[in-house]
Amino acid sequence: MAMTKTSKDAIFGPMRVPFLILNPACVMLGAATAVRSGSALNPWYLVLAFVGAVSAHISVNALNEYHDYRSGLDFTTRRTPFSGGSGTLPESPGTAHVALATGVLSLVVTAVIGIYFLRARGFWLLPLGLLGIVTVVVYTAWLTRVPLVCLVAPGVGFGTVMVMGTHFVLAGSYSWSAFVASLVPFFLVSNLLLLNQFPDVEADRGVGRRHLPIVIGRKASVWVYGGFLAATYVAILVGFLAGLFPWPGLLGLATVPLAVGTTRGAARFAEEIPNLIPYMGRNVIITILTPVLLAIGLFIGR
Repeated sequence: MAMTKTSKDAIFGPMRVPFLILNPACVMLGAATAVRSGSALNPWYLVLAFVGAVSAHISVNALNEYHDYRSGLDFTTRRTPFSGGSGTLPESPGTAHVALATGVLSLVVTAVIGIYFLRARGFWLLPLGLLGIVTVVVYTAWLTRVPLVCLVAPGVGFGTVMVMGTHFVLAGSYSWSAFVASLVPFFLVSNLLLLNQFPDVEADRGVGRRHLPIVIGRKASVWVYGGFLAATYVAILVGFLAGLFPWPGLLGLATVPLAVGTTRGAARFAEEIPNLIPYMGRNVIITILTPVLLAIGLFIGR
């Protein structure tokens, strides 16, 4: 029997499918550092790593949707194209259990793939895998109440865990090049969530969250945003100057002009959410394009 539009929305809405484009960028970067280290790409391992990354992202999205619906946040948040959730559960309250099941099953898929890699590539992957699983499980319910942890948790998931995890399963070991490369999505994805929290300050405060824009305000948070963007490009320069990245890796710096303009826009419109939205969109482009350009540079320069 074909799925109805409602049933499709109940499944795919909480996944936040448009945002899953971030996963290929991070996995691609991990694959690039593995190739840079002299490892041959194992197509099977690469596909599994990608599926595990996407499953983890789907899980944290769906669990976030479920928690935000149960807490009542979904009914008070100001939804934008980049924040405030998909709106699926407030429109179809009877499908909340589908979001929960999606989150749990996706996490199980990630865990099973992780166990496979533990057997195939060694138990040095275990600390990274556990860090990723714990981050997914506790992010919405607990980490959003601890400002500094809430700030860096997304970067840990997409940078530290996803990039270095992909590198490890392909190369069989960790490397300094993978670590420095992982700092790029670490800072960028942390920034992505930081800027996306600006429209939700009042609603989030009402359910007990304590992320940075709530604690120090939007204006002060822009300074953190700008600092993290600067740190992104410093990481690329450090990788090049230390001999970890070939010169084509400097392609990752191509987004600097866009980053400068976005920071200025965020500073100007921090308190004017409708005018901030275009800069939130530019921030998404920076977050995806920068690691992709760095990865392309690493592939070219190997």
